[in-house]
Amino acid sequence: MAEPSGLTNAETITDLTSAVSAWRQWLASEKRASGHTLSAYERDLEQFLDFLQDHLGATPGFSDLAALKPADFRGYLARRVSKGYAKTSTARALSVVRGFFRFLERRGVLANAAIFAIRGPRIPASVPKALTVSEAAETLDAMGDLASEPWIAARDVALVSLLYGGGLRIGEALALNRGDFPIGDTLSITGKGNKQRIVPILPAVRAAIDDYLARCPYRGGPDTPLFLGARGKRLQAGVAQRAMRLARGWLNLPETATPHALRHSFATHLLAGGGDLRAIQELLGHASLATTQRYTSVDAERLMDVHRRAHPRDN
Repeated sequence: MAEPSGLTNAETITDLTSAVSAWRQWLASEKRASGHTLSAYERDLEQFLDFLQDHLGATPGFSDLAALKPADFRGYLARRVSKGYAKTSTARALSVVRGFFRFLERRGVLANAAIFAIRGPRIPASVPKALTVSEAAETLDAMGDLASEPWIAARDVALVSLLYGGGLRIGEALALNRGDFPIGDTLSITGKGNKQRIVPILPAVRAAIDDYLARCPYRGGPDTPLFLGARGKRLQAGVAQRAMRLARGWLNLPETATPHALRHSFATHLLAGGGDLRAIQELLGHASLATTQRYTSVDAERLMDVHRRAHPRDN
């Protein structure tokens, strides 16, 4: 099949297989996508390419991707509907496919404007599940009581304190090294998309981390992971999630009481306490923050003030 006009070969991309590999490497290195995210994105793209093979009757190539029309992409969405995929899943999958085409265009491999004209399914707005203030406090207490060893109990309390007291994602907290822990009152976090944000460290959070570090049997330098597992390696998210499951079972909390729910609780309780919505968006490092930052500048002193006035763990 003849190559469409305007299609050029990138140096390291010679076929669709190498394109997918380069895209994955770019997601991991430039976008800092987690292993879980990479697996989900790869699965979404693989399902799209499988659809194309059935739809076109042959393994697709670059020229096929460049020639796709809006009707082809709508057929892909219709296939997902027929298979019973949730709207949220289909919306994410379409976003992944768009991202792959955008990557190929930026690498000079091919261009197809049709994919960017396709609208995904409308997703009804949902309110994130949050713990109450008392449930968050009980969770901290339970973490200190349920672990098998005192230093692990201190670690779990420190981690939960950081998630709830700083609004961190679990991956952000577990990626911290000891050298990242601040001397002052703020912590610099590298979030999704390699975006930096400043998170104030409350006295209660600092005290919990100091207690954990004093009890931890493993010593190390600035590059040593802050949160360690029982064997001295970087703590894995699954271990933290299991500890949270144990705590919520002990406290009879709903299944929505996850490590990520502590981040939602952080935002909900700040807002309920009078925190400024823009400042909270800054603290959370949401993807939509880029738009907010065009109009609002929130410095570290302002963020500390929001914490001191509004966050229940600092009272």
